[in-house]
Amino acid sequence: MAAHPPLPDDPVLAAAAAGLERVGFVGEIWDAQWRLAYLSAEYLVACSAGGPVIEDLALGHHVVAPETVEARMSWPAGPTLDGMRGELAAWGGMLIGPHAGAKDELLALSDPRLRDVLEGLEHGRMPAAWSAEMEVRFGSRTTRLDGLRMRLTDEDGRLAGSMLIAKPAVRGAVLGMLALGDERLFERMLEAVVPQRRAVAVLFADLEGSTALSRRLSAAGYFALIRRLARAIDAAIVDMGGIVGTHAGDGVTAFFLPGSEMTESQAVVAAVRCVDAIRAAAAQAAQRSDLEVNDVVMRFGLHWGATVYVGRLLTAGRIELTAIGDEVNEAARIEACATGGRALASKALIERLDAADAQSVGVDLKHVRYATLSELPTASEKARRDAPALAVCEI
Repeated sequence: MAAHPPLPDDPVLAAAAAGLERVGFVGEIWDAQWRLAYLSAEYLVACSAGGPVIEDLALGHHVVAPETVEARMSWPAGPTLDGMRGELAAWGGMLIGPHAGAKDELLALSDPRLRDVLEGLEHGRMPAAWSAEMEVRFGSRTTRLDGLRMRLTDEDGRLAGSMLIAKPAVRGAVLGMLALGDERLFERMLEAVVPQRRAVAVLFADLEGSTALSRRLSAAGYFALIRRLARAIDAAIVDMGGIVGTHAGDGVTAFFLPGSEMTESQAVVAAVRCVDAIRAAAAQAAQRSDLEVNDVVMRFGLHWGATVYVGRLLTAGRIELTAIGDEVNEAARIEACATGGRALASKALIERLDAADAQSVGVDLKHVRYATLSELPTASEKARRDAPALAVCEI
């Protein structure tokens, strides 16, 4: 992984670069000769598309130089050639100096794929700020970014360079809606952006008797209940260090990934404690909906996956973490057997606990007793068919 570039030597550019980092902007900084001086940390993360941080940054090269174009075309995510050409057509005249022969000098150092655009331009003055639109590729797709470029000068008016700040080409109101999500959740999802096999504690939770409840309540009242419940459950999962998975009907899946934030034992603790947090959330949702606490009852299934395939699913309509593997299906079977508002946990999950963590959640590792799913009187047909020998205990 490449080290992050140092701040530029020029104090004006260095101050601008430090400002980008303080607020986490995606940004570029160019010197007065239009050589790349800096790329922000968030810029590098975005262009790596979840892989290793890009190494070929083309620092020190002119904006139209072949080295710059080649580097940007090699990044997992970055501007398209058409996007670069479109930007030059819009404001490339600022690259051409006012003196005789300036255009020829620019054409001599430019990438051949940009020269026809540059040949049609004339010298233009650099304003204090100007907008830009960029086409950027992400895998096999492209998207559009909005950019604001600004001239950077010192106190005496000396031109030090320019800075670009970029954002997705969506309205501020839409960005505001996205910002209502919990930043901690999105940060954890970034760690799982590359699909791979991982160890994970899996939690399934589902609302019991939802069909009967929906018949009792008005459509608006039932929707209000489910919305309150979903919000509170998601908040509980995130507060416990987990990642919200799929919402299906009246249920939700959560994943607790060991890694930088928690050990395997701590991931199990987080999943177990999340059960209590969700139960409390269900009680609060019931009260706010003028229902009895016993009207809103959740059942839970907890399981450990040693080699679950986990990755982020990003489409035009949703962004979520998803997991595929036998253990995920088994967790669903466990949850279906936990009728009566119980929480059933697999032996594989409980035995990931170390002694101190087990004690903290009230589990006696020496005396816990298990039963197979097929032995449970509440075992579902699918559980008896798919996972009859899976050992579980009530927590």
